[in-house]
Amino acid sequence: MVVFEHIAAALYLAAGVGATLGLTLSAPGVLTGARWCMALGAVAQTAAFATLHRLDPAPALTDLAQALAVMAWLGVIFTLSLFSRYRLPGFVPPVAFIAFLAAFGAILSTSGPGVDASSTGSIPHAHVLLASAGFAALGVAGLAGIFFLVEHRALKLRRSLRRRVPMPSLEALDRVNRVALVLGFPLLTLGVLTGSLWLDSRTGSLWSGSLHEAWTVVAWTIYLGLVAMRFAGHQGARQAAASAVAGFAFLVVAVVGVGLVS
Repeated sequence: MVVFEHIAAALYLAAGVGATLGLTLSAPGVLTGARWCMALGAVAQTAAFATLHRLDPAPALTDLAQALAVMAWLGVIFTLSLFSRYRLPGFVPPVAFIAFLAAFGAILSTSGPGVDASSTGSIPHAHVLLASAGFAALGVAGLAGIFFLVEHRALKLRRSLRRRVPMPSLEALDRVNRVALVLGFPLLTLGVLTGSLWLDSRTGSLWSGSLHEAWTVVAWTIYLGLVAMRFAGHQGARQAAASAVAGFAFLVVAVVGVGLVS
């Protein structure tokens, strides 16, 4: 598992560096190679997760470092799937570098304590996978929002970023935002529900009142409002982009920040 995780981290780092150089030098061939590196990194990380149980002691998939690695892995897969419909070269560097940091963090965590009995079973793993998938998709929505706001401001100031860096159109970025939100929010909702079921199986209660639970529910409520504004309130594209960025920033604090201090 550790070998595959090392390979994945190296490939993600190479993809991030290569994509940055490809964008800077306007070299399509380098960008293509960077995308392939990121795809191979996802394959290596898939092999790492498949052999996770062979470690002694085996790290729990529910550990924060492992959960972040799962989130980044799913984010890479989701981003790669978008490439089949949208031209998103600028997405490769941030996604690849984040995946590298997550994979490297998972490597460091393998020397920690082994699997806790309370983290085994189908419900905990379903919770991690569903919540991580929702987190990853909403992260892509936030990234699309950042690119939208940057390009929108550049056009407003009459500066074309496409002359320097190949950028998708505002319409494409808005569609990516929409697709990611449509996928991410239901997955996040299922992650919250399975988390409650996992807690119930451990304590006999669906709610313990912990800091992590409280912040997660607040984050879910915020996204419920964002979804309502986007699809029922006919929110504009620029406002939707800003909302996606702000919503994901809060989600990071709720899931990662609170998880580190609680």
